[in-house]
Amino acid sequence: MNNGAFSRFLATVEWLGNLLPHPVTLFAMLAVFIVVLSGILGFFEISVADPRPLDAKGRAPDGMIEVVSLMNAEGLQRIVTSLVTNFTGFAPLGTVLVALLGVAVAEHSGLLATAMRSIVLNASKRGVTFAIVFAGIVSNTAAELGYVVLIPLAAMIFHSLGRHPLAGLAAAFAGVSAGYSANLLMGTVDPLLSGITEAAAHMIDPDYVVGPEVNWYFMFISTFVIAIMGTFVTEKIVEPRLGKFDPKNASVELEPQLMQPPTAKEKYALKMAGLAFAIVCGILALTVVPENGILRDPETGKVAGSPFLKGIVAFIFITFAIPGFVYGKIVGTMNNDRDVIAAMAKSMNTLGLYITLVFFAAQFVAFFKWTNLGTVLAVKGAATLQALGLNGPEVFVIFILMCGLVNLSLGSASAQWAVTAPIFVPMLMLIGFAPEVIQAAYRVGDSVTNVIAPMMSYFGLILAMAARYQKDLGMGTLIAMMLPYSLIFIVGWTILFYIWVFVFNMPVGPGAATYYQP
Repeated sequence: MNNGAFSRFLATVEWLGNLLPHPVTLFAMLAVFIVVLSGILGFFEISVADPRPLDAKGRAPDGMIEVVSLMNAEGLQRIVTSLVTNFTGFAPLGTVLVALLGVAVAEHSGLLATAMRSIVLNASKRGVTFAIVFAGIVSNTAAELGYVVLIPLAAMIFHSLGRHPLAGLAAAFAGVSAGYSANLLMGTVDPLLSGITEAAAHMIDPDYVVGPEVNWYFMFISTFVIAIMGTFVTEKIVEPRLGKFDPKNASVELEPQLMQPPTAKEKYALKMAGLAFAIVCGILALTVVPENGILRDPETGKVAGSPFLKGIVAFIFITFAIPGFVYGKIVGTMNNDRDVIAAMAKSMNTLGLYITLVFFAAQFVAFFKWTNLGTVLAVKGAATLQALGLNGPEVFVIFILMCGLVNLSLGSASAQWAVTAPIFVPMLMLIGFAPEVIQAAYRVGDSVTNVIAPMMSYFGLILAMAARYQKDLGMGTLIAMMLPYSLIFIVGWTILFYIWVFVFNMPVGPGAATYYQP
Protein backbone atom coordinates (compact mmCIF):
# COMPACT_ATOMS: atom_id res chain seq x y z
CA MET A 1 0.00 0.00 0.00
CA ASN A 2 1.49 3.39 -0.98
CA ASN A 3 1.82 6.21 1.51
CA GLY A 4 -1.09 8.15 0.01
CA ALA A 5 -3.50 5.21 0.21
CA PHE A 6 -2.33 4.33 3.71
CA SER A 7 -2.75 7.92 4.88
CA ARG A 8 -6.27 8.01 3.44
CA PHE A 9 -7.06 4.74 5.23
CA LEU A 10 -5.82 6.14 8.55
CA ALA A 11 -7.76 9.35 7.98
CA THR A 12 -10.94 7.34 7.29
CA VAL A 13 -10.49 5.27 10.47
CA GLU A 14 -9.94 8.43 12.51
CA TRP A 15 -12.96 10.14 10.92
CA LEU A 16 -15.23 7.16 11.57
CA GLY A 17 -13.99 6.92 15.15
CA ASN A 18 -14.65 10.60 15.75
CA LEU A 19 -18.23 10.18 14.55
CA LEU A 20 -18.97 7.80 17.41
CA PRO A 21 -20.26 9.38 20.61
CA HIS A 22 -18.78 8.64 24.03
CA PRO A 23 -19.39 4.97 24.99
CA VAL A 24 -21.73 6.06 27.80
CA THR A 25 -23.78 8.14 25.35
CA LEU A 26 -23.64 5.29 22.85
CA PHE A 27 -25.21 2.83 25.29
CA ALA A 28 -27.89 5.34 26.27
CA MET A 29 -28.74 5.84 22.58
CA LEU A 30 -28.74 2.09 21.95
CA ALA A 31 -31.10 1.52 24.88
CA VAL A 32 -33.54 4.07 23.45
CA PHE A 33 -33.11 2.55 19.98
CA ILE A 34 -34.00 -0.91 21.32
CA VAL A 35 -37.21 0.46 22.85
CA VAL A 36 -38.23 2.13 19.58
CA LEU A 37 -37.25 -0.87 17.43
CA SER A 38 -39.18 -3.23 19.70
CA GLY A 39 -42.27 -1.08 19.22
CA ILE A 40 -41.96 -1.18 15.44
CA LEU A 41 -41.22 -4.91 15.16
CA GLY A 42 -43.81 -5.74 17.81
CA PHE A 43 -46.44 -3.86 15.79
CA PHE A 44 -45.64 -6.06 12.77
CA GLU A 45 -45.61 -9.19 15.00
CA ILE A 46 -42.15 -10.34 13.95
CA SER A 47 -41.37 -13.81 15.35
CA VAL A 48 -39.22 -16.94 14.92
CA ALA A 49 -39.54 -20.59 15.89
CA ASP A 50 -38.39 -21.25 19.46
CA PRO A 51 -34.79 -22.63 19.28
CA ARG A 52 -34.41 -23.45 22.97
CA PRO A 53 -33.40 -26.99 24.03
CA LEU A 54 -35.75 -29.76 25.11
CA ASP A 55 -37.02 -29.61 28.66
CA ALA A 56 -36.31 -32.20 31.36
CA LYS A 57 -39.01 -34.49 29.95
CA GLY A 58 -37.66 -34.29 26.40
CA ARG A 59 -40.44 -32.02 25.15
CA ALA A 60 -39.76 -29.28 22.64
CA PRO A 61 -40.89 -25.75 23.52
CA ASP A 62 -44.22 -24.78 21.99
CA GLY A 63 -45.03 -21.83 19.77
CA MET A 64 -42.99 -18.96 18.46
CA ILE A 65 -40.76 -16.32 20.02
CA GLU A 66 -42.17 -12.89 19.27
CA VAL A 67 -40.56 -9.48 19.61
CA VAL A 68 -41.93 -7.92 22.80
CA SER A 69 -42.67 -4.21 22.54
CA LEU A 70 -41.47 -1.86 25.26
CA MET A 71 -43.31 1.08 23.68
CA ASN A 72 -46.45 0.65 25.73
CA ALA A 73 -47.65 1.10 29.30
CA GLU A 74 -46.46 -2.33 30.40
CA GLY A 75 -43.03 -1.73 28.88
CA LEU A 76 -42.65 1.67 30.56
CA GLN A 77 -43.61 0.17 33.93
CA ARG A 78 -41.02 -2.57 33.54
CA ILE A 79 -38.30 -0.08 32.58
CA VAL A 80 -38.83 2.32 35.49
CA THR A 81 -39.24 -0.41 38.12
CA SER A 82 -36.18 -2.38 36.98
CA LEU A 83 -33.73 0.46 36.34
CA VAL A 84 -31.86 -0.07 39.62
CA THR A 85 -31.91 -3.87 39.63
CA ASN A 86 -30.69 -3.96 36.03
CA PHE A 87 -27.63 -2.05 37.25
CA THR A 88 -26.98 -3.86 40.54
CA GLY A 89 -27.67 -7.26 38.97
CA PHE A 90 -25.32 -6.73 36.01
CA ALA A 91 -22.99 -9.74 36.36
CA PRO A 92 -19.63 -8.11 35.49
CA LEU A 93 -20.03 -5.24 37.97
CA GLY A 94 -19.53 -7.03 41.27
CA THR A 95 -17.00 -9.53 39.97
CA VAL A 96 -14.75 -6.81 38.53
CA LEU A 97 -14.93 -4.72 41.70
CA VAL A 98 -14.02 -7.67 43.94
CA ALA A 99 -11.12 -8.80 41.75
CA LEU A 100 -9.80 -5.26 41.47
CA LEU A 101 -9.66 -4.87 45.25
CA GLY A 102 -7.03 -7.60 45.41
CA VAL A 103 -5.10 -6.35 42.39
CA ALA A 104 -5.07 -2.86 43.96
CA VAL A 105 -3.11 -4.13 46.98
CA ALA A 106 -0.48 -5.77 44.76
CA GLU A 107 -0.25 -2.69 42.55
CA HIS A 108 -0.04 0.06 45.18
CA SER A 109 2.37 -1.88 47.38
CA GLY A 110 4.81 -1.81 44.45
CA LEU A 111 4.80 -5.58 43.94
CA LEU A 112 3.66 -5.53 40.30
CA ALA A 113 6.05 -2.74 39.28
CA THR A 114 9.04 -4.46 40.89
CA ALA A 115 8.10 -7.79 39.35
CA MET A 116 8.01 -6.20 35.88
CA ARG A 117 11.36 -4.48 36.44
CA SER A 118 12.88 -7.77 37.55
CA ILE A 119 11.60 -9.59 34.48
CA VAL A 120 12.99 -6.98 32.07
CA LEU A 121 16.27 -5.99 33.74
CA ASN A 122 17.34 -9.54 34.56
CA ALA A 123 17.02 -10.63 30.94
CA SER A 124 20.13 -11.01 28.77
CA LYS A 125 20.74 -8.44 26.05
CA ARG A 126 19.49 -10.93 23.45
CA GLY A 127 16.46 -11.81 25.56
CA VAL A 128 15.45 -8.29 26.54
CA THR A 129 12.97 -7.91 23.66
CA PHE A 130 11.15 -11.10 24.61
CA ALA A 131 11.22 -10.06 28.28
CA ILE A 132 9.64 -6.68 27.48
CA VAL A 133 6.84 -8.13 25.35
CA PHE A 134 6.26 -10.89 27.93
CA ALA A 135 6.18 -8.36 30.81
CA GLY A 136 3.72 -6.27 28.81
CA ILE A 137 1.35 -9.21 28.44
CA VAL A 138 1.64 -10.12 32.13
CA SER A 139 1.00 -6.48 33.11
CA ASN A 140 -2.53 -6.84 31.72
CA THR A 141 -3.50 -7.97 35.20
CA ALA A 142 -3.29 -4.26 36.01
CA ALA A 143 -3.45 -2.70 32.54
CA GLU A 144 -2.87 0.91 33.63
CA LEU A 145 0.45 -0.11 35.15
CA GLY A 146 1.62 -1.51 31.82
CA TYR A 147 0.73 1.64 29.90
CA VAL A 148 2.03 4.12 32.46
CA VAL A 149 5.11 2.29 33.78
CA LEU A 150 6.32 -0.43 31.41
CA ILE A 151 6.04 1.32 28.03
CA PRO A 152 8.21 4.36 28.90
CA LEU A 153 10.54 2.03 30.84
CA ALA A 154 10.99 -0.17 27.75
CA ALA A 155 11.92 2.85 25.60
CA MET A 156 14.52 3.89 28.19
CA ILE A 157 15.94 0.33 28.38
CA PHE A 158 16.40 0.14 24.60
CA HIS A 159 18.04 3.60 24.65
CA SER A 160 20.44 2.50 27.40
CA LEU A 161 21.39 -0.55 25.31
CA GLY A 162 22.16 1.57 22.26
CA ARG A 163 19.03 0.41 20.45
CA HIS A 164 16.24 2.56 19.06
CA PRO A 165 13.98 3.59 21.97
CA LEU A 166 10.88 3.56 19.74
CA ALA A 167 11.48 -0.15 19.10
CA GLY A 168 11.37 -0.76 22.86
CA LEU A 169 8.24 1.36 23.15
CA ALA A 170 6.62 -0.58 20.29
CA ALA A 171 7.51 -3.95 21.83
CA ALA A 172 6.00 -3.02 25.20
CA PHE A 173 2.94 -1.43 23.58
CA ALA A 174 2.38 -4.60 21.55
CA GLY A 175 2.55 -6.77 24.66
CA VAL A 176 0.34 -4.57 26.83
CA SER A 177 -2.27 -3.72 24.20
CA ALA A 178 -2.22 -6.13 21.23
CA GLY A 179 -1.71 -9.03 23.63
CA TYR A 180 -4.38 -7.64 25.96
CA SER A 181 -6.36 -10.82 26.63
CA ALA A 182 -3.44 -13.20 27.05
CA ASN A 183 -2.04 -13.77 30.54
CA LEU A 184 -0.61 -16.36 32.89
CA LEU A 185 -3.06 -15.48 35.64
CA MET A 186 -6.71 -14.56 35.51
CA GLY A 187 -7.37 -10.87 35.96
CA THR A 188 -10.24 -8.41 36.04
CA VAL A 189 -11.01 -8.82 32.32
CA ASP A 190 -11.97 -12.49 32.77
CA PRO A 191 -14.99 -12.01 35.05
CA LEU A 192 -15.92 -8.88 33.09
CA LEU A 193 -16.26 -10.71 29.77
CA SER A 194 -17.64 -13.97 31.18
CA GLY A 195 -20.49 -12.12 32.87
CA ILE A 196 -21.51 -10.55 29.56
CA THR A 197 -21.13 -13.88 27.75
CA GLU A 198 -23.28 -15.71 30.29
CA ALA A 199 -26.06 -13.11 30.00
CA ALA A 200 -25.99 -13.50 26.20
CA ALA A 201 -26.01 -17.31 26.42
CA HIS A 202 -29.14 -17.17 28.58
CA MET A 203 -31.11 -16.03 25.53
CA ILE A 204 -30.76 -19.59 24.24
CA ASP A 205 -30.14 -21.58 27.42
CA PRO A 206 -31.30 -19.88 30.66
CA ASP A 207 -29.28 -22.31 32.80
CA TYR A 208 -25.94 -21.94 31.01
CA VAL A 209 -23.03 -20.91 33.26
CA VAL A 210 -19.89 -19.15 31.98
CA GLY A 211 -17.24 -18.78 34.69
CA PRO A 212 -14.27 -16.38 34.67
CA GLU A 213 -11.87 -19.32 34.22
CA VAL A 214 -13.32 -20.64 30.93
CA ASN A 215 -10.57 -19.18 28.68
CA TRP A 216 -7.60 -19.62 31.01
CA TYR A 217 -5.86 -22.55 29.21
CA PHE A 218 -5.96 -20.78 25.85
CA MET A 219 -4.90 -17.43 27.27
CA PHE A 220 -2.04 -19.05 29.20
CA ILE A 221 -0.50 -20.63 26.10
CA SER A 222 -1.25 -17.47 24.11
CA THR A 223 1.05 -15.52 26.45
CA PHE A 224 4.12 -17.34 25.15
CA VAL A 225 3.02 -17.39 21.52
CA ILE A 226 2.29 -13.64 21.51
CA ALA A 227 5.62 -12.93 23.23
CA ILE A 228 7.47 -14.91 20.54
CA MET A 229 5.58 -13.20 17.71
CA GLY A 230 6.10 -9.77 19.29
CA THR A 231 9.83 -10.43 19.59
CA PHE A 232 10.01 -11.49 15.93
CA VAL A 233 8.15 -8.41 14.68
CA THR A 234 10.26 -6.06 16.82
CA GLU A 235 13.65 -7.45 15.81
CA LYS A 236 12.96 -8.42 12.20
CA ILE A 237 10.53 -5.72 11.01
CA VAL A 238 10.13 -2.70 13.30
CA GLU A 239 13.69 -2.14 14.56
CA PRO A 240 15.38 -2.52 11.13
CA ARG A 241 12.83 -0.12 9.63
CA LEU A 242 13.54 2.47 12.32
CA GLY A 243 17.30 2.30 11.75
CA LYS A 244 19.88 3.79 14.10
CA PHE A 245 18.55 6.25 16.65
CA ASP A 246 19.72 9.85 16.31
CA PRO A 247 19.29 11.83 19.57
CA LYS A 248 19.00 15.00 17.46
CA ASN A 249 15.54 13.86 16.38
CA ALA A 250 14.30 13.80 19.99
CA SER A 251 11.97 16.57 21.16
CA VAL A 252 13.77 16.77 24.53
CA GLU A 253 17.39 16.54 25.59
CA LEU A 254 17.92 12.93 26.51
CA GLU A 255 20.22 12.00 29.35
CA PRO A 256 22.08 8.68 29.36
CA GLN A 257 19.60 6.14 30.68
CA LEU A 258 20.61 4.04 33.67
CA MET A 259 18.01 1.54 34.77
CA GLN A 260 18.03 0.94 38.51
CA PRO A 261 17.58 -2.75 39.32
CA PRO A 262 15.52 -3.75 42.36
CA THR A 263 17.28 -3.10 45.66
CA ALA A 264 18.27 -5.89 48.03
CA LYS A 265 15.22 -5.16 50.16
CA GLU A 266 12.92 -5.22 47.10
CA LYS A 267 14.42 -8.52 45.95
CA TYR A 268 13.88 -10.04 49.39
CA ALA A 269 10.32 -8.70 49.50
CA LEU A 270 9.69 -10.14 46.04
CA LYS A 271 10.87 -13.57 47.21
CA MET A 272 8.67 -13.40 50.31
CA ALA A 273 5.69 -12.34 48.21
CA GLY A 274 6.38 -15.30 45.92
CA LEU A 275 6.50 -17.59 48.94
CA ALA A 276 3.21 -16.17 50.22
CA PHE A 277 1.67 -16.74 46.77
CA ALA A 278 2.93 -20.36 46.77
CA ILE A 279 1.49 -20.96 50.26
CA VAL A 280 -1.90 -19.54 49.28
CA CYS A 281 -1.95 -21.67 46.11
CA GLY A 282 -0.95 -24.72 48.17
CA ILE A 283 -3.81 -24.20 50.60
CA LEU A 284 -6.25 -23.73 47.73
CA ALA A 285 -4.91 -26.89 46.09
CA LEU A 286 -5.82 -28.87 49.22
CA THR A 287 -9.44 -27.89 48.67
CA VAL A 288 -9.65 -29.16 45.08
CA VAL A 289 -6.86 -31.70 44.36
CA PRO A 290 -7.95 -34.48 46.77
CA GLU A 291 -11.00 -36.42 45.64
CA ASN A 292 -12.79 -35.35 48.82
CA GLY A 293 -11.71 -31.71 48.51
CA ILE A 294 -14.21 -29.41 50.18
CA LEU A 295 -14.41 -27.09 47.14
CA ARG A 296 -15.08 -29.82 44.58
CA ASP A 297 -18.57 -30.29 43.21
CA PRO A 298 -20.43 -31.97 46.11
CA GLU A 299 -22.62 -34.01 43.73
CA THR A 300 -20.13 -35.21 41.10
CA GLY A 301 -16.85 -34.83 43.00
CA LYS A 302 -15.32 -33.09 39.98
CA VAL A 303 -13.57 -29.73 39.68
CA ALA A 304 -15.75 -28.73 36.70
CA GLY A 305 -18.75 -26.83 37.99
CA SER A 306 -17.32 -26.84 41.51
CA PRO A 307 -17.63 -24.09 44.16
CA PHE A 308 -13.91 -23.46 43.56
CA LEU A 309 -14.46 -22.42 39.94
CA LYS A 310 -17.71 -20.63 40.69
CA GLY A 311 -15.91 -18.62 43.36
CA ILE A 312 -12.73 -18.01 41.35
CA VAL A 313 -13.10 -14.22 41.70
CA ALA A 314 -12.65 -14.54 45.46
CA PHE A 315 -9.43 -16.47 44.90
CA ILE A 316 -8.16 -13.86 42.42
CA PHE A 317 -8.69 -11.33 45.22
CA ILE A 318 -6.81 -13.45 47.78
CA THR A 319 -3.86 -14.42 45.56
CA PHE A 320 -3.13 -10.76 44.76
CA ALA A 321 -3.96 -9.16 48.10
CA ILE A 322 -1.91 -11.41 50.41
CA PRO A 323 1.38 -11.36 48.42
CA GLY A 324 0.84 -7.64 47.81
CA PHE A 325 0.58 -6.92 51.52
CA VAL A 326 3.59 -9.12 52.33
CA TYR A 327 5.68 -7.19 49.79
CA GLY A 328 4.42 -3.82 51.03
CA LYS A 329 5.07 -4.71 54.67
CA ILE A 330 8.71 -5.59 53.97
CA VAL A 331 9.54 -2.56 51.79
CA GLY A 332 7.51 -0.17 53.96
CA THR A 333 4.79 0.84 51.51
CA MET A 334 2.12 -0.93 53.57
CA ASN A 335 2.36 -1.14 57.34
CA ASN A 336 -1.19 -1.81 58.53
CA ASP A 337 -4.79 -2.30 57.54
CA ARG A 338 -5.25 1.42 56.88
CA ASP A 339 -2.67 1.29 54.08
CA VAL A 340 -4.40 -1.72 52.53
CA ILE A 341 -7.78 0.01 52.70
CA ALA A 342 -6.29 3.20 51.22
CA ALA A 343 -4.91 1.21 48.27
CA MET A 344 -8.29 -0.41 47.65
CA ALA A 345 -10.09 2.92 47.92
CA LYS A 346 -7.64 4.57 45.52
CA SER A 347 -8.41 1.96 42.86
CA MET A 348 -12.14 2.35 43.44
CA ASN A 349 -11.74 6.10 42.88
CA THR A 350 -10.60 5.41 39.32
CA LEU A 351 -13.73 3.41 38.46
CA GLY A 352 -16.21 6.27 38.25
CA LEU A 353 -16.34 6.17 34.46
CA TYR A 354 -16.57 2.38 34.41
CA ILE A 355 -19.50 2.36 36.85
CA THR A 356 -21.27 5.04 34.81
CA LEU A 357 -20.71 2.98 31.66
CA VAL A 358 -22.01 -0.16 33.35
CA PHE A 359 -25.25 1.59 34.37
CA PHE A 360 -26.20 2.36 30.78
CA ALA A 361 -24.76 -0.89 29.39
CA ALA A 362 -26.87 -2.84 31.90
CA GLN A 363 -30.04 -1.10 30.68
CA PHE A 364 -29.19 -1.88 27.06
CA VAL A 365 -28.51 -5.56 27.81
CA ALA A 366 -31.71 -5.88 29.86
CA PHE A 367 -33.87 -4.20 27.20
CA PHE A 368 -32.32 -6.39 24.52
CA LYS A 369 -33.19 -9.49 26.53
CA TRP A 370 -36.74 -8.42 27.43
CA THR A 371 -37.66 -7.65 23.82
CA ASN A 372 -36.40 -11.02 22.48
CA LEU A 373 -34.55 -9.08 19.77
CA GLY A 374 -31.34 -10.98 20.51
CA THR A 375 -32.99 -14.36 20.06
CA VAL A 376 -34.80 -13.29 16.88
CA LEU A 377 -31.61 -11.86 15.35
CA ALA A 378 -29.63 -14.92 16.42
CA VAL A 379 -32.10 -17.39 14.88
CA LYS A 380 -32.27 -15.49 11.61
CA GLY A 381 -28.49 -14.97 11.55
CA ALA A 382 -27.84 -18.66 12.25
CA ALA A 383 -30.23 -19.63 9.45
CA THR A 384 -28.37 -17.30 7.09
CA LEU A 385 -25.00 -18.80 8.04
CA GLN A 386 -26.33 -22.31 7.48
CA ALA A 387 -27.82 -21.31 4.13
CA LEU A 388 -24.41 -19.96 3.09
CA GLY A 389 -22.69 -23.10 4.35
CA LEU A 390 -20.85 -21.17 7.07
CA ASN A 391 -21.65 -23.43 9.98
CA GLY A 392 -18.20 -24.92 10.57
CA PRO A 393 -15.05 -23.66 12.27
CA GLU A 394 -14.33 -21.34 9.32
CA VAL A 395 -17.02 -18.99 10.62
CA PHE A 396 -14.59 -17.91 13.34
CA VAL A 397 -12.25 -16.33 10.79
CA ILE A 398 -15.01 -13.92 9.80
CA PHE A 399 -15.97 -13.40 13.44
CA ILE A 400 -12.40 -12.61 14.57
CA LEU A 401 -11.84 -10.20 11.66
CA MET A 402 -15.15 -8.48 12.37
CA CYS A 403 -14.28 -8.04 16.05
CA GLY A 404 -10.92 -6.54 15.10
CA LEU A 405 -12.59 -4.13 12.68
CA VAL A 406 -15.21 -2.99 15.20
CA ASN A 407 -12.45 -2.48 17.76
CA LEU A 408 -10.91 0.26 15.59
CA SER A 409 -13.79 2.54 16.49
CA LEU A 410 -15.06 1.09 19.77
CA GLY A 411 -11.90 0.45 21.78
CA SER A 412 -13.35 -0.67 25.10
CA ALA A 413 -13.40 -4.48 25.41
CA SER A 414 -16.42 -4.44 27.72
CA ALA A 415 -18.31 -1.88 25.64
CA GLN A 416 -17.77 -3.79 22.39
CA TRP A 417 -18.66 -7.18 23.90
CA ALA A 418 -21.76 -5.79 25.63
CA VAL A 419 -23.02 -4.66 22.21
CA THR A 420 -22.00 -7.67 20.11
CA ALA A 421 -22.33 -10.62 22.54
CA PRO A 422 -26.16 -10.57 22.68
CA ILE A 423 -26.17 -11.08 18.90
CA PHE A 424 -23.22 -13.35 18.16
CA VAL A 425 -23.18 -15.64 21.21
CA PRO A 426 -26.75 -16.92 20.61
CA MET A 427 -26.17 -16.98 16.83
CA LEU A 428 -23.05 -19.14 17.06
CA MET A 429 -24.62 -21.31 19.77
CA LEU A 430 -27.43 -22.12 17.36
CA ILE A 431 -24.96 -23.49 14.81
CA GLY A 432 -23.36 -25.63 17.49
CA PHE A 433 -20.51 -23.74 19.22
CA ALA A 434 -20.15 -23.23 22.97
CA PRO A 435 -20.08 -19.72 24.50
CA GLU A 436 -16.62 -20.35 25.98
CA VAL A 437 -15.11 -20.83 22.50
CA ILE A 438 -17.01 -17.86 21.09
CA GLN A 439 -15.66 -15.65 23.87
CA ALA A 440 -12.08 -16.87 23.26
CA ALA A 441 -12.37 -15.99 19.57
CA TYR A 442 -13.74 -12.56 20.45
CA ARG A 443 -10.77 -11.89 22.73
CA VAL A 444 -8.38 -12.54 19.84
CA GLY A 445 -10.11 -10.07 17.52
CA ASP A 446 -10.62 -7.48 20.23
CA SER A 447 -6.95 -7.46 21.26
CA VAL A 448 -4.93 -7.39 18.06
CA THR A 449 -6.14 -4.04 16.68
CA ASN A 450 -5.81 -2.07 19.93
CA VAL A 451 -2.38 -0.77 18.87
CA ILE A 452 -3.72 0.76 15.64
CA ALA A 453 -7.00 2.09 17.04
CA PRO A 454 -6.84 5.90 17.40
CA MET A 455 -9.88 5.77 19.68
CA MET A 456 -8.14 3.46 22.18
CA SER A 457 -8.08 5.35 25.49
CA TYR A 458 -4.29 5.21 25.93
CA PHE A 459 -3.39 5.95 22.31
CA GLY A 460 -2.82 9.65 22.95
CA LEU A 461 -0.56 8.84 25.91
CA ILE A 462 1.56 6.49 23.80
CA LEU A 463 1.77 9.12 21.06
CA ALA A 464 3.08 11.66 23.58
CA MET A 465 5.67 9.16 24.88
CA ALA A 466 6.86 8.36 21.36
CA ALA A 467 7.16 12.06 20.45
CA ARG A 468 9.95 12.39 23.04
CA TYR A 469 12.20 10.37 20.77
CA GLN A 470 10.98 11.70 17.39
CA LYS A 471 9.77 15.29 17.45
CA ASP A 472 7.86 15.14 14.15
CA LEU A 473 6.09 11.87 14.98
CA GLY A 474 2.36 11.90 14.24
CA MET A 475 -0.54 9.49 14.58
CA GLY A 476 0.03 7.98 11.14
CA THR A 477 3.69 7.25 11.97
CA LEU A 478 2.75 5.49 15.21
CA ILE A 479 0.02 3.43 13.54
CA ALA A 480 2.37 2.49 10.69
CA MET A 481 4.96 1.36 13.26
CA MET A 482 2.42 -0.79 15.11
CA LEU A 483 0.54 -2.19 12.07
CA PRO A 484 2.96 -5.14 11.57
CA TYR A 485 2.16 -6.33 15.10
CA SER A 486 -1.58 -6.30 14.36
CA LEU A 487 -1.17 -8.18 11.08
CA ILE A 488 1.18 -10.85 12.45
CA PHE A 489 -0.80 -11.24 15.68
CA ILE A 490 -4.19 -11.65 14.02
CA VAL A 491 -2.84 -14.29 11.64
CA GLY A 492 -0.73 -16.14 14.20
CA TRP A 493 -3.27 -15.96 17.03
CA THR A 494 -6.11 -17.12 14.76
CA ILE A 495 -3.99 -20.08 13.62
CA LEU A 496 -3.23 -20.91 17.27
CA PHE A 497 -6.97 -20.75 18.05
CA TYR A 498 -7.76 -23.19 15.24
CA ILE A 499 -4.97 -25.61 16.13
CA TRP A 500 -5.78 -25.52 19.84
CA VAL A 501 -9.55 -25.88 19.50
CA PHE A 502 -10.21 -27.76 16.26
CA VAL A 503 -7.00 -29.73 15.55
CA PHE A 504 -5.92 -30.78 19.03
CA ASN A 505 -9.49 -30.56 20.42
CA MET A 506 -8.15 -28.89 23.56
CA PRO A 507 -10.56 -27.02 25.86
CA VAL A 508 -10.04 -23.25 26.05
CA GLY A 509 -10.39 -23.40 29.83
CA PRO A 510 -11.25 -25.66 32.79
CA GLY A 511 -14.52 -27.44 32.08
CA ALA A 512 -15.04 -25.45 28.87
CA ALA A 513 -16.83 -27.15 26.02
CA THR A 514 -16.10 -26.60 22.33
CA TYR A 515 -19.54 -27.46 21.02
CA TYR A 516 -22.87 -26.50 22.50
CA GLN A 517 -25.02 -29.45 23.46
CA PRO A 518 -28.63 -28.41 24.24
